[in-house]
Amino acid sequence: MTLAILVAVAAFRVLVVAANDRYHGAMSDAAEPLLASLGPESGFAVDFTHDAAVLRDEELARHAGVVQLHLAPFDMTRDQQDALKRFILRGGGWVGIHAAGLTGRQFLKEGAEYWGWFETFLGGVVYSPHPALQRGTLVIEDRTHPITKNLPERMEIKDEWYEYDRSPRPNVHVLATADESTYKPNKPMGDHPLVWTNPAFRRMVYIGIGHDPSVCADPHYRVLLRDAIRWAGESR
Repeated sequence: MTLAILVAVAAFRVLVVAANDRYHGAMSDAAEPLLASLGPESGFAVDFTHDAAVLRDEELARHAGVVQLHLAPFDMTRDQQDALKRFILRGGGWVGIHAAGLTGRQFLKEGAEYWGWFETFLGGVVYSPHPALQRGTLVIEDRTHPITKNLPERMEIKDEWYEYDRSPRPNVHVLATADESTYKPNKPMGDHPLVWTNPAFRRMVYIGIGHDPSVCADPHYRVLLRDAIRWAGESR
């Protein structure tokens, strides 16, 4: 069966909007062929771009879900932010990866308005400086959820292990946490979720891991992305 036929019978389309900055461009480049292969074999079609200008109502309406691949909220224009918000509030799926979770006023350019809604959407947390890139362990807390049910109990990966000013747990459903005993944190959080959904929104999942391009060769990370996109995009 050809790729064209597989895409033609896809259950839904997902729009991947990737960052291309000097910190995350390498992982975005590595993720493009990974996502391209995931789509046909998993029943969804993937449209991949580095151009955030696609975040407009008419383009989003063609898709069941958006993957915000390292695209930080402050790197969108206000019109792009508003279009994405409308898409989510209408029931569109959202998968945020790593730098998509960079909340906080410290990133604002002079004269820019802070996107407070996105902070609430993410779970009411503000990003704090992360520790050095290093190997550590992600613990799968909920192994019954469709996003994480096909993962092992623990995943060892190389990452930046994003930290936040507080645990989002009171506002979100936690799927996986960092085992801070397996690496050197910058400022230990104790309860340190890194993969979660926000039940206040229909199909939202944030995946805090995914900085280093090496994760794209990890079969468990592949499963995590696949099942996150399936969950976010299906049954819209």
